[in-house]
Amino acid sequence: MSRTLLLLLLLLRGLAAGRPPAAATPRLKLSFPELRARHGLHHFSLEHSCCYEALLLDEERGRLFVGAKNHLLSLALDDISQRGRKIYWPAPVEWREECNWAGKDITAECMNFVKILHPYNRTHLYACGTGAFHPVCAFIEAGQHAEEPVFKLDPHHIEDGKGKSPYDPRHTAASVLVGEELYSGVATDLMGRDFTIFRSLGRRPSIRTEQHDSRWLNEPKFVAVFLVPESEDPDDDKIYFFFRETAVERQQGLGKTSFARIGQICRNDMGGQRSLVNKWTTFLKARLVCAVPGPDGADTHFDELRDVFLLQTRDKRNPLIYAIFSTSSSVFQGSAVCVYTMADIRRAFLGPFAHKEGPNYQWVSYQGRVPYPRPGMCPSKTFGTFGSTKDFPDEVIQFARHHPLMYNPVLPHGQRPLFLQATVPYTFTRIAVDRVTAADGHYDVLFIGTDVGTVLKVVSVPKESWHRMEPLLLEELQVFQDSSPIISLQLSSKRHQLYAGSTTALAQLPLHRCSAYGKACAECCLARDPYCAWDGNTCTRYVPNTKRRFRRQDVRNGDPNVLCSEDPRRDTVPQKQLYGVEGSTVFLECIPKSLQAHILWTYQRTLNDPQREVQMDERVVRTERGVLLRSVQRSDAGLYLCHATEHGFTQPLLRLSLEVIGAWQATGVASAGDPQLAVGIPGRKVWYRDFLQLVERPPLGATDKVCQRLWSRGRPPAPARSPAGPPGRGQGEEPRRARRRRTHEGPRAERGPRSASPW
Repeated sequence: MSRTLLLLLLLLRGLAAGRPPAAATPRLKLSFPELRARHGLHHFSLEHSCCYEALLLDEERGRLFVGAKNHLLSLALDDISQRGRKIYWPAPVEWREECNWAGKDITAECMNFVKILHPYNRTHLYACGTGAFHPVCAFIEAGQHAEEPVFKLDPHHIEDGKGKSPYDPRHTAASVLVGEELYSGVATDLMGRDFTIFRSLGRRPSIRTEQHDSRWLNEPKFVAVFLVPESEDPDDDKIYFFFRETAVERQQGLGKTSFARIGQICRNDMGGQRSLVNKWTTFLKARLVCAVPGPDGADTHFDELRDVFLLQTRDKRNPLIYAIFSTSSSVFQGSAVCVYTMADIRRAFLGPFAHKEGPNYQWVSYQGRVPYPRPGMCPSKTFGTFGSTKDFPDEVIQFARHHPLMYNPVLPHGQRPLFLQATVPYTFTRIAVDRVTAADGHYDVLFIGTDVGTVLKVVSVPKESWHRMEPLLLEELQVFQDSSPIISLQLSSKRHQLYAGSTTALAQLPLHRCSAYGKACAECCLARDPYCAWDGNTCTRYVPNTKRRFRRQDVRNGDPNVLCSEDPRRDTVPQKQLYGVEGSTVFLECIPKSLQAHILWTYQRTLNDPQREVQMDERVVRTERGVLLRSVQRSDAGLYLCHATEHGFTQPLLRLSLEVIGAWQATGVASAGDPQLAVGIPGRKVWYRDFLQLVERPPLGATDKVCQRLWSRGRPPAPARSPAGPPGRGQGEEPRRARRRRTHEGPRAERGPRSASPW
């Protein structure tokens, strides 16, 4: 069975709950103009540059360092649009010409795209770029303190960037600087075929993965690299690489299948003595699984790894790994966030090795004897007496060379994605996570960038217990007006700011917008935003350890019945008076702040009558902004109450009092030439006001008919018929002819002969 057919069957049969998951709706959706005008969105762009891919956030200096096309930038963290410094770093002319001779576009590809940016020491940065298909690296002097206006490139310390930066600006690279050593995953040739995990800089010899061996790396796309301590002994420190690659263990007949991977190497790996000289001897890799469990074990996998964020905890040896995935399937479109623990990752690397004896054999768990020391273990005092990998026995080196793949995959926490969006017009691209202290615990807030220039703000809350988490989509923010994909994301917990980069610009946005949730306690509580709390008057930023009597916050439950019982404005409902003409249309508008709220309309004739739900039919139509009443009747007059139901809590939003005026009243006012027409009188609605209301909000497909009806009503009333007979005969004939003569003869004499006309 083909992979495409299998995915199609999964869709037809449903996922975990028996049907495809519905896309989550954000509680609040803010457009680019709203963010710019009221919520502190700042932008920065550089003329004749692009591709703000490398972001380095430096809290101590108060700067955001940026790598872009032909430029390095130093921007203020408080406001990136002000006090910027820049370094112009183009590729030499001869490199650009050589790039052009090789068939590359001299204006789009033969430039220096800065891909790597790391802090080197207290005064310098280390940056690498593509250099017009001639990778180059340099040291950048940035000063030691925020007040030092230093930002310059040292021309005497420019190095070859091979093995550090990609040649092609379209290729990805991932690296981390540990001490004075750079660990990078990158393509090391012009054609982009020789991919390697490479250690450079420092005093130790350079080491890389085995060359042209698909068991080690098979067309990888590197995503992220992190250092994670294993124990108190620095010799046990490991470097973890996250990438996706073409799977060698794929089933026959499925073609190329992409798998997400996590690879590990020991920081103190020195290579082998007789075999694997200057090659990694501790390299292992395992599959990262992010899948929705399906019926009969047929899971829906997300294998296109896009980005990884390492969230530090109190224990530096056990951070949380947040990763975002997409799918390359043409049948099922979606993105997912999965969370992994270091305990599960280490368990996979301590499990069985994957083994394949021949080209026609399936990959199975290796059942033979594993040599000592176990491949993948670091030489240290913690796990043995070996002082260096050069002291490892040959059988250990040979086993590691032929068995780099682990058999057991790394499963996500909870065995399923934390957050999933299916059948939406965007794909996740980047992620940043902030651990926030709230009144009832710690919460992880996810900021997810998409390929349409939006950022999703998601909070993870416990459902029944802290072991089972539920994602809440709080906001969807349009941070780039041109909808360009977000290619970089950084977060400052100290300044409560988010920084995003795209191919066209940089954006800065606060992590919270508490005032946007509304002016009532219930609205602030229902938002369930760990950054915000009700202080007795407004929804404001929550600060731990503050002694405010009326501060209210409950992210886990979000129950206004408990938190907002003391709010004196709880029972106050805004009121509005409406007038409608009998037979015309009236629109009852009610828009909740929350897109997740369900609107319920009730009606009562008077305040003393019981409320009953408004039933929708052909005459009463529900819209996104309210209810449209077609052909209003006298019986429609009364009190309409708009309720919003969210998270099990119902609150009234608006009370509308509708008064229906007879059609003869509106027509009489229009024909009598009432001097109060321009001002209007309560209880007497003139005909043209109903017409203006229809122009502002046309009814659904019935505009023409209603407008014709209103136009006919706006004419002066016809003269009363004579008791002796209808107009045109007997006594009514002469007055009509006299009126015609008085009306036309005088003007005709002044205008001259009347032209021939059928009218």
